[in-house]
Amino acid sequence: MKALPTVIVSLGLILTSCSQSCAQQKQENTPLQQINDSKTAGHITRLIDAKTWNSLFPNRNNIQGKGSSHRDFYSYQAFIKAAAHFPTFLNEGTQEDQKKELAAFLANIAQETSGGWDDAPGGYYQWGLYFIEENNKGNGNNYSDASKVSYPPVAGQAYYGRGPKQLSWNYNYGQFSEAWFGDKNILLKNPGLLADNNVLSFASAIWFWMTPQLPKPSCHDVMTGKWQPTEKDQESGRIAGFGTTVNIINGGIECGQSTSQPKTEYRYEYYRYFCKYFGVNPGKNITCSTQKPFGN
Repeated sequence: MKALPTVIVSLGLILTSCSQSCAQQKQENTPLQQINDSKTAGHITRLIDAKTWNSLFPNRNNIQGKGSSHRDFYSYQAFIKAAAHFPTFLNEGTQEDQKKELAAFLANIAQETSGGWDDAPGGYYQWGLYFIEENNKGNGNNYSDASKVSYPPVAGQAYYGRGPKQLSWNYNYGQFSEAWFGDKNILLKNPGLLADNNVLSFASAIWFWMTPQLPKPSCHDVMTGKWQPTEKDQESGRIAGFGTTVNIINGGIECGQSTSQPKTEYRYEYYRYFCKYFGVNPGKNITCSTQKPFGN
């Protein structure tokens, strides 16, 4: 009988430990659309408000409600509602880290969706978030990779770029669908949903930003200093900085080339533009011209 209190205390510790670990496991297994659904991303509104968003993206898709069924598809409200499902997005590190991450995120989505040109009214950098779908809709390429057997492409569907990140390829649609809905087949069967639902569309961009896909780290970890490059990374020129986010997103298409493509230069300049706007030092390693793609 004397051992009973110890048993009770031990059982209590086990139950407490279980409740904490079980709660964490439940959170990890919960579809993203169910996380923080009723709350707003208050920490982000302190970094960027609607007035600033509207000023930075004055030509975003269908802001005037003409020529499309999607009135102001890339609205600030849609961005904030999507961001609320990712509690650590723009919410780790110092305020300077958060501003640099915001600048990096905006630079990448602005370039991915840009409708600008050199002599565009207001300048090239006023034309981010213009396109919802890849401008040429794949140009005959449906971005299907049947070798990714966990996320097989569905016949008749095309997985070309859609949304702020221009999410592409069946395996990315499948992984995001699994994370967001808890069902990989929803977006594998209906990839066009990313062009119809603006909150879902923004969520796909933030999910890609926040999610490491080995051997690649997440863009979030790179910009907040959480990523520690390995010896191989350093030998390949991959160190912390904006350039590595470009490498994560487009790899050999834009990185490891002595002469950058114009769109890549625009991407770098977008980052400098947003850093200047938010009053933050862009830091080092802005380009990826000397970096080898991940996996090489």
